Amino acid sequence: MHVRYVCHLQMENRLEKASDKNTDLDDILSQIAELDKWREIFDARGLELHNCSERRPLERFKPEEEPEDVSRSPSAHSFHSNVNSLMVPYSIPRALAVSPTMGGHPVSPELAMSLRKILFGNTLHIFNYEWKKSFFKFREPYSNLSYALEAERGGARAIQMAVQAHVIKYLLFTQSLNSEHCGIERLLEIGEKEQERALAAALADILWTAGEERTATVSLVTPDRCFTPHLDYKLDNFTERLQLFTFKEKEDVTKFIYEHIQCFNEEGSHGVILFLYSLILSRSIIRLQEDLDFSTTHLLQFGLGNFVCRQALLNLLLTGRASPNVFNGKLSCDEHGNALDQPLHGVLNRSNVGYLHWSREQSEHGSLPAVGSMLKTPKLPVWICNINGTYSVLFSPNLSLLSDWKMEHLFHLYFYNGQPTQVNTAMLTIDTHSHHWEAKSRDGQGDPEKRFPSVEMTIRTKWAGAAINWNGTVPFF
Repeated sequence: MHVRYVCHLQMENRLEKASDKNTDLDDILSQIAELDKWREIFDARGLELHNCSERRPLERFKPEEEPEDVSRSPSAHSFHSNVNSLMVPYSIPRALAVSPTMGGHPVSPELAMSLRKILFGNTLHIFNYEWKKSFFKFREPYSNLSYALEAERGGARAIQMAVQAHVIKYLLFTQSLNSEHCGIERLLEIGEKEQERALAAALADILWTAGEERTATVSLVTPDRCFTPHLDYKLDNFTERLQLFTFKEKEDVTKFIYEHIQCFNEEGSHGVILFLYSLILSRSIIRLQEDLDFSTTHLLQFGLGNFVCRQALLNLLLTGRASPNVFNGKLSCDEHGNALDQPLHGVLNRSNVGYLHWSREQSEHGSLPAVGSMLKTPKLPVWICNINGTYSVLFSPNLSLLSDWKMEHLFHLYFYNGQPTQVNTAMLTIDTHSHHWEAKSRDGQGDPEKRFPSVEMTIRTKWAGAAINWNGTVPFF
């Protein structure tokens, strides 16, 4: 049983007994002080147990200013409402940390500060609890969704679903070449080891593309800090422990990640942050600064209580280049034809995985970004979908879908949104020639964009006017 869980149970039992005996607050605190014996156990796992005897109010932090994360369990919430703070940061257990003697090189203070600046725009912001607890978790092995990653709502979801798209790409169009299964069946009934291989291949593929197919860097963590932070650098007890491993062959990257897959797919691993650091280092800070333009200077922005991915980061995941915009090429003039002081950077080449975007609010205000053909028409029929600010994936097992126009008359697309509530992959039938949708739009009342599911409107940004059949699934989104 997990040490933290045992500690919470012990604490709850003591509080429950104390309450039954009408024990006052001082007695409760004295009983909690006995939990000091767990300090050595927490330290052995790379955790910290703060002194409960200090009677101070619970410190509250803004999401972007949390130096430490308190436990979010229900028992912890009830405990905080009655007594002083017991704070357990969401740290990496030592079992997921690598020895500094295994090779690579430690992160320098200058590089750590550069990572902060390219992510947040400064060195004082750090990742909050929602990011720290995010990792790459597959659904149940040997199930209808065994290919699928869980992705909670939050800023890290964009990265998780981008990796999901590459997992699908690997299973459908890479691994399937050596398999007796093909089509959608290839995604079903996958075991745990195959999940790990697919994740390692997907992560390596993204990093290798970001390194312009010449190099890739993987960041893991060591038990100890590699440097003493400067005064203008905010300690997070994580970035300062990075150990960096650089590879010149894609096969070596894939093998290394697979051998250390627990650092990305286990709870407490900070797996999404580790991968994000690896992505930035594979691209390099210098190349990232060249990719960006005056409209975007860093990769994350704070909004709705969390750090969310800018388009530049999403394009980096898709294309290997952190282009801040979704149009093709570069834009040298504004909408009125006036020359810009500096050009805006768009997408230069088609990538293996595409991108579709739909926002009901933006559509109503006429500000929906026009995604260019480089992203709309990828080399493989797999897309990340940004639908009303929430990310999901849309894909087809038909490799010829985007290369043979006859295939686009009537075809199937499969949709997965990453939510635990989705228990099966939704199959949608797309009919581009029947014009049923336009007929319904003319016959119905009001704006059709308000009456049709946003998933359908997203698909129509690629196949205008298509009729879409959910095949018995209740439409969602």
